[in-house]
Amino acid sequence: MSKYWSPLAGSLEPYVPGEQPKDKTYIKLNTNENPYPPSPKALEAIAAAADADLRLYPDPTCDALIQEAARCYGLPAKQVFVGNGSDEVLAFAFAAFFDPGKPLLFPDITYSFYKVYAQLYRLSPRLIPLDNEFNIPVDEFASAEDHGGIILPNPNAPTAKLLPLADIEAILKGNPDRVVIIDEAYIDFGGESAVKLVPDYPNLLVIQTLSKSRSLAGLRVGFAFGSEELIEGLDRIKNSFNSYTLDRLALHGAVASLQDDAYFRETTERVIRTRERIARQVAELGFQGTASAANFLFISHPVIAAKDIFLQLREKGVLVRYFASKRIDNHLRVSIGTDEEMDTFLAALAETVRELGQA
Repeated sequence: MSKYWSPLAGSLEPYVPGEQPKDKTYIKLNTNENPYPPSPKALEAIAAAADADLRLYPDPTCDALIQEAARCYGLPAKQVFVGNGSDEVLAFAFAAFFDPGKPLLFPDITYSFYKVYAQLYRLSPRLIPLDNEFNIPVDEFASAEDHGGIILPNPNAPTAKLLPLADIEAILKGNPDRVVIIDEAYIDFGGESAVKLVPDYPNLLVIQTLSKSRSLAGLRVGFAFGSEELIEGLDRIKNSFNSYTLDRLALHGAVASLQDDAYFRETTERVIRTRERIARQVAELGFQGTASAANFLFISHPVIAAKDIFLQLREKGVLVRYFASKRIDNHLRVSIGTDEEMDTFLAALAETVRELGQA
């Protein structure tokens, strides 16, 4: 620990992103990236925006992008917020809506950045355990008392399990005076967005991203949808931090991506078809998994340790995600790649099962 660090910096346990090795070429199934390229229209818009105007600051209010997102999601522009990836939007939301004097509720198995943000903003998390089948206990969130807010990913990560909108409504109705954030990074791969609930629930904030289903993880664009009151709260935090969160290239590329709905649907459906095929085939190899509504599978083997499988696959040039965390340390998260990548994964997995099963 450096003597120059603040007490806060010294106390933090930062988020650890998925491995990005550079020692050799891998099939990367560990960071939930979309295997298909972005919309050609988005790439054209980005290229066209790379001109002399880069000397100028981007639009601090992101008007064109907000208008396009409002059109896509059927909300007024005043109910849309944009930021530098959904992680930044989450960071602003934690600062805007959660009280350090009251516990913040989220599942014990979920996106690990929530704990990091809670620590950064001096919040006290109250972890609600998933059941033995990794289901979110809806009643516990709906009836919880004496807390400062709720955040839930839907589908959950890394379990890939989906909550129906009726369950989200039950949580919203049970917490009318507290903000409920639904983090929908993976919603386009098999779920129904809670954005349609925004007009009826002023305490609901829905956060989405272009990183997954729109293949723009490298561009960093995230959204929040909520009441005007909540969006104003996000704007207050943003403009106290950095008024220019999205650059010119991101703004142009994001607008074009949202406009290319046909490409979005085509690539999303391809990922879903591949996911369903691979889920069946890993089951044939003896693996157990949750019903995935995301662009990844969450699997375990009843006999062979997940860490051993992870290490063996890595030696074979295939990266998956292993979490050395309580309750899920015998599970692997496997991102869905192209059909060719997944066939290579299956071959390596079958070979690994044979090798480790005989050890």
